[in-house]
Amino acid sequence: MTFTYLFILALVLSVGLRHWLAMRQIRHVANHRTSVPNEFAHTISLVDHQKAADYTIAKLRLGLIENFFAAFVLIAFTLLGGLELLNQMLIDLLGPGTLQQMALLISIFLISGILDLPFTWKKQFGIEAAYGFNRMTPGLFWLDMIKGVALASALGLPLLWLVLELMSSSGPYWWLWTWIVWTAFNALLLWLFPTFIAPLFNKFKALEDGPLKAQIERLLERCDFASQGLFVMDGSKRSAHGNAYFTGIGKAKRIVFFDTLIEKLEPLEVEAVLAHELGHFKRQHIRKRLLVSFALSFVMLAILGWVSSQPWFYLGLGVSPDLNGYNGGLALALFMLVAPVFSFFFTPLGSLASRKHEYEADHFAAQKSSASALISALVKLYQDNASTLTPDPLYTAFYSSHPPAPLRIAHLQRFA
Repeated sequence: MTFTYLFILALVLSVGLRHWLAMRQIRHVANHRTSVPNEFAHTISLVDHQKAADYTIAKLRLGLIENFFAAFVLIAFTLLGGLELLNQMLIDLLGPGTLQQMALLISIFLISGILDLPFTWKKQFGIEAAYGFNRMTPGLFWLDMIKGVALASALGLPLLWLVLELMSSSGPYWWLWTWIVWTAFNALLLWLFPTFIAPLFNKFKALEDGPLKAQIERLLERCDFASQGLFVMDGSKRSAHGNAYFTGIGKAKRIVFFDTLIEKLEPLEVEAVLAHELGHFKRQHIRKRLLVSFALSFVMLAILGWVSSQPWFYLGLGVSPDLNGYNGGLALALFMLVAPVFSFFFTPLGSLASRKHEYEADHFAAQKSSASALISALVKLYQDNASTLTPDPLYTAFYSSHPPAPLRIAHLQRFA
């Protein structure tokens, strides 16, 4: 029962903290809605500033509902006996073993996805459409979902079967072998994504010859960066938001521009945005994030390896394990459900590291391209993407992966 109380306490604190931070952000953005910050007064209109405020608040309000609904679903799965009922039904239907445990996990994924669907729909066809960002049709929405489920099944089901087999047959250190498999699987995904996975959802074409391509190639030479090619992605068929990124590992690295980004920015601004993304690579941010991700997965799997053998872990969350049998899928299901409740409190650490990396990438872009061009590009992107210029400081410290607009622009102006 001690673990039950600990879980309830963590859940109440996490839900309460999410709500409090969201309400702070709503109030702060609303209170600064009537005037554009001085540093942006000559570049962003009051109309655009108010649109960004309203867009931010609309997303937060939907998030508040989603926060409480997710907490209710979690309690229903655990303390109210939903997972126990589902597990017993599948045992009666399939008998104990790996197949039943796989069916349990697949059922949880499907139920969670169905319950989340109204929120996803509201975001895309409610909020994004209301503020002029949605370009996705309902048909494309469902097609993406079907492709996503098919891809997850093709890649995830063999992995899930292998993990459950390791849990049942490789002894007390099954989690270590699982970590090795998980690390290799993620490395494989990084290699597959640019050339096999991403093209399932978007069309990519080589960046056309011209001044922009020549300018980008000169930047790559200055940065000593070799890629497989420069590509333009049809991001506009889903959203009006713009972005650029590079993906892949080794010789499979690709640089990708959203077509919306190229439409909105001048060539020098596109170069500066890409220089920022290259800064993440040259400053080893990508490698550091991968290493941190692998280290965290090692720790989490080690914890799972321990708690999966403890009866209090199951009983404290409303589930009756088979004390003399196999509980691999049940342990995985419970851990995936409750781990985010506890890991949520470490969110500010990841956010802080991410903001530090953004500043470093901006500095790199100022050195290799143009700080002034990056500033003008960011201002356009803030405006076009309706990003709030006045976030609450505490909300930013807890959640934001990027520095708030005024601080980021001020940092770049030092190098302009």
